[in-house]
Formats: sequence, C-alpha cells, structure tokens
Amino acid sequence: MSDGPESGTQDLPAIFGLSELARDGDLITRDPPPSELAGERGEKGDEARGDLAEDVSATVTEGALHIAAGGGPHIDAAGAQSRQAGAALSRGVTAPTRRGGSSRFLTDVIVEMGLVPQQKVEEAIEAARNTGARPERILLEGGALSSDGLARALAERHGLDHLDLNVYPVDMGAANLVSPSAAKRYQAVPVTFLDKRTLLVAMGDPSNILAADDISIMTGYDVRVAVAAPEDIAALIARLDRLEDAVADAVAGVEDLEDRRSEVVDLHDTADDAPVIRLVNQIVGQAVEQHASDVHFTPDGRELRVRFRIDGVLQDVTTVTRRMAAGVISRVKIMAELDIAEKRLPQDGRVGLSVEGRHVDLRVVTLPSVHGETIVLRILDKDSVVMRLEKLGMAVEERERFERAFKEAHGAVLVTGPTGSGKSTTLYAALQELNTPEKNIITVEDPVEYEIEGLTQVQVSNKVGLTFAAGLRAMVRADPDILMVGEIRDRETAQIAIESALTGHLVLSTLHTNDAPTAITRLTEMGIEPFLVASALDCVVAQRLVRTLCSNCKRRTIVSAQALRDNGYKAQVDLEVYEPVGCQRCAGSGYKGRSGIYEVMLLSPEIRDLALQRRPAEEVREVAMRQGMRRLRDDGLDKVREGRTSISELTRVLGTTG
Repeated sequence: MSDGPESGTQDLPAIFGLSELARDGDLITRDPPPSELAGERGEKGDEARGDLAEDVSATVTEGALHIAAGGGPHIDAAGAQSRQAGAALSRGVTAPTRRGGSSRFLTDVIVEMGLVPQQKVEEAIEAARNTGARPERILLEGGALSSDGLARALAERHGLDHLDLNVYPVDMGAANLVSPSAAKRYQAVPVTFLDKRTLLVAMGDPSNILAADDISIMTGYDVRVAVAAPEDIAALIARLDRLEDAVADAVAGVEDLEDRRSEVVDLHDTADDAPVIRLVNQIVGQAVEQHASDVHFTPDGRELRVRFRIDGVLQDVTTVTRRMAAGVISRVKIMAELDIAEKRLPQDGRVGLSVEGRHVDLRVVTLPSVHGETIVLRILDKDSVVMRLEKLGMAVEERERFERAFKEAHGAVLVTGPTGSGKSTTLYAALQELNTPEKNIITVEDPVEYEIEGLTQVQVSNKVGLTFAAGLRAMVRADPDILMVGEIRDRETAQIAIESALTGHLVLSTLHTNDAPTAITRLTEMGIEPFLVASALDCVVAQRLVRTLCSNCKRRTIVSAQALRDNGYKAQVDLEVYEPVGCQRCAGSGYKGRSGIYEVMLLSPEIRDLALQRRPAEEVREVAMRQGMRRLRDDGLDKVREGRTSISELTRVLGTTG
C-alpha cells in the first residue's frame, strides 16, 4: 500500500506512523519530512493536512509555526490562514511524549501519567495474578481508571496520537469508507484523510495490527493509527447507521413498482420488496444497537413516525413516507406471523431475531387508530439486561434488607411500581441468587421475557385457559420450593399467592402500586383478608428507574434551596450537584443508562398490627420510616448527591409531591 491506494498491503511502521523497525526490536522514530506533512485530500483538492502529532505540539512564534515534536524541522507559516488551519486540525489530538512506543508496562505508564495512584495499581496487579484478568481491566471495572484515561495511556504506551472524538472534527466521508458491521468488528473507524493516499483510523486497541491491515485493504488507502476511547468509537459507529439513507433507498426501490401498484401492501421476500425489508431490518438493528427497549411505528395521516424508547424516554428517529407506510407495517406483521389482512382488531405476536450474532426476541403489538395501524415492538435482549443485585443501583442497606427477606424459607415478597419500572428485572436478580440445584423454582409469567437455566418457567395463555391463577394452582401441586408470579392482577391470583406463602413456600411477585406501604392497602382492597396479608407478607420493595448522567459531559452546578423546596424537598441550604449537558457519547441527551431507586419495607410486628386494623397507608408509611425505611425520594436524592442522576430527572420520574 505504500505506493498508493491500489496496493493491498502495508508495512507495520507505516501503519503506526513510524519510520522503520530496528532489527534488534527497538523502535526507531524520525519526524516525517515536510513533503509528507501536506497533501491534497482525495482528488477534491481539499485543504492540505500535516502530521497530527506535530500539529498538536506546534507552537506559533512570531509568524512561524515551530514543530516541537522530537526536534523536528521548522516550517514557515507566516500567514494567519495557515496558523488557523493548523489550530483547527489539532483540535482533540494529544501527541505522545515519545514516538514509537517503549518497553514500559502499561501499568507503569498509567502511574507516570498520574491517572491512578501507585498503590491502587499494585493492588490491581496482585488481583490480576489471582484472577487471570489484566491489571488495567481491573482498574477500569473498579472505577479507578476511566476508559478515556486508559485510551490516553495506551496511546502514550504505543507512541501514538490520542483522539478525543467529542472534539475532533470527524470527516464522515472517511468514516463511511467502512461498513458499520466492519467498524463494530474491529472497533475502529477512519476519521479523516491525512493526504490523498492515507487515512487516519481511530482504534480502541492499537495492538490489533490485523484490523488496521484489513481496513487498509477494504478502503484502498494507507492507514495511520491513532487511539480513541471505545465509547467514542461506538458513538461514531452509531452515526454510520443512518436510517435516512435506508428510507431513501426503500423509496427509490419502490418507485419502479408504481406502474403496477400505488403502494406496497402485501410484502413477500422478493427482489422488488427488498428495500422495505432492508429498512425494517435496519430499524430493528439500530434499535438493538442503541439499547432501545421499544420501537414505535406511529402513523399521523401524512407519514409514519419511527421512535425509539431509550432509557425510558421516546426519541424521534426517522419518518417513512406515506406510500411506504403500509409496506413497513405489513413487513413487521409478517415477521411476527400476524394476519396482515386484519386491520380492525389489535393483534400481538412474537419473533426471534439474530442481531450482530446475538439472539433477540421481539414482542409485537398492533393497535388500530384513526390514521392507520400503530405497531410497537418490545425488544427483549437478554445480553443487555443486568440480573445481579449489586448492579441494579440498590444501596447497601436496602439490598441487605431485601436479601434478608427473599432468603427466608417461606413468606411473600412483593416488588411494586408502574409498568416499565424494572420490577421483573429485580425479581430475576433475586431468583439468580436463589437458583441452586437443590431448589425447585417455578415461575408463571406473561410473557416469559428471559429464559433462565435451572428454572421451570410457565407462559400464561388466556386462549387455552392458562391464567395466572390456573398456573399458580398447578404450580403449588408440583412440589415447588420457590414460586414467582409475574403479576398479581386479580383477587384469585392474590388469594392463591398469599395462601402459598402461608403453607411453606417462598412467593415472589409484582404489584402495581406507587409505593411500598400502599401494597398492604391494595391487597385488602382486592378482597384478601387482613389477617392473611399480615401473616404472609414479609417485605415490599417499591422502585423506579432514573436515567444516569453521562460521565463524559456532566457538569457541576448549584441547586438553590428554594428550587429544592419547589420540587418537594425540605431543604434549608443549597446543594452541589451535577446537571446534564449532552455530548456525542450520550447522543446529546446528557444521560446514558439507567439506575434504580428503591424503598424497602420490612413488615415488623407493629406494621402487621396496622394491617390487621386496616389502617391507611399514610400511617403505615410513618411507622416504616421510623423503623428505617427510606422513601424513593430519599434514595433518589442520595443518587443526585453522588452525581449519578440529576434533580430534573428525579422530578420527571417522581413528580414534586410525596
């Protein structure tokens, strides 16, 4: 490749920006000659660009651009225009202190750069000996080292430039030279043209020489490697999945059919309909990639809106023209094996897909509306769901109270909250703790969202009469140790669950209430006798999900005491917290991921007495708080103080009262 883009191979020194490789293994570096520092971008005659590291370390002195990297040459750039061009190119680029890398251990580089104290690094090295993991990975997972810090250390270790892709001006023309699938496979993306034959490629793992060589072969360009944080690379790859292009391709592919039909209605796997099939596949693929929980196809009379629910919030993604809307709807219905001719009644189905090598289940629901059929896809991606209690965001005290309850030999444990608040995930995490060979665990769910090895999971089917109540009655006769009921919806299910808890079984279930104390009132209102509730119920957990602040862009701020009081907190002093900003890593939202907030109420003798007396939930709450229960708002405010979420997000989820 060194002779031009037509060549298919490239030597290692050229890939990593080195002049030569010494025979004894030592890396020898030189500054490239000035002729290599400039060139036209492609064949379009774009502005000349020089060596990145030298651009970064350049200092402007009295009309000349002094190249300070390694004692390199001085290049005259008296004009202000040249200085501005160099400054623009250097944005987001950090040069290494030495070129060509060194024989130093990566952990030594981390210490030298002041990223982690020596003691913590030594502890990680010792832990690595016992676990087989790499020390830097232990530091990363333990929170001592950020991914961006690791990327900077890798760049310094290998003598390469570090790119901050939140600042660096990425050339999407270069980035689109590789397909999203190839970029994901290599965790590498071209970010700019250094000259008409050389690409700068951002990589998360600069030691992956094969990836750099493959990208060189795929693109037909020489490759120069730089290092970027994996999150930045993933965010850039997500920008390559442009649904607008897929929509345009689908429309263009269907225009040829207009002489035979005015709109696509009945889809089959034919060459004519391939654009619509590709469009639907790309929408689903991008939703999975962005960790969306739901995909909404909503007609509005003019076009079909496509929205993703990411971290609990709906976001507009793209629109599909009216002519294509029926085709997209029909394609989704065919995938879920629904009746495409039935448009007047709601339907639901399920389909399994393989996305990027992992299995994903889709629950499909159709709903007739005045503008046409609306479709919602619920994405069930087991690989993306955290089913470990310590990872759910539950504080240590609350987790200990919860664990103490569900590790009892018998009794009922309820998790409450609105739809989509993570109740099932919490129950699955508890079941994972209880799942041992000597215990028979049976669940009845609607639907079975995630299959767990070692559990007997029963799917509710109302069509054949297998309701929650019917399934629970059968489960009690199947010699269970632990029962999990997906949801207590009616009196019959509640009665069987409570009675099962009294006859020696541990019962886990969910209930729709706003807080933990209200669960007692809800069960008695369903018709369960107070003495049964007081005897069987051991613990109630109420929960919500709040978005967590993006660690890359969150900003410190002061919230006044008055603002806190306006949001329902009895504050007397201002509070130092963090607020969302928005960056490339979080797609401009300021948030990335979600965490739970919880209140855990154990039923003490005093609370059981209140249940027997049918006392209101407010009295139960007061007693529970005196005995150590923290409200949802208290747990949420702690997470605000810790910088994990914001006051505005907490208010969005909980409101300003309560």
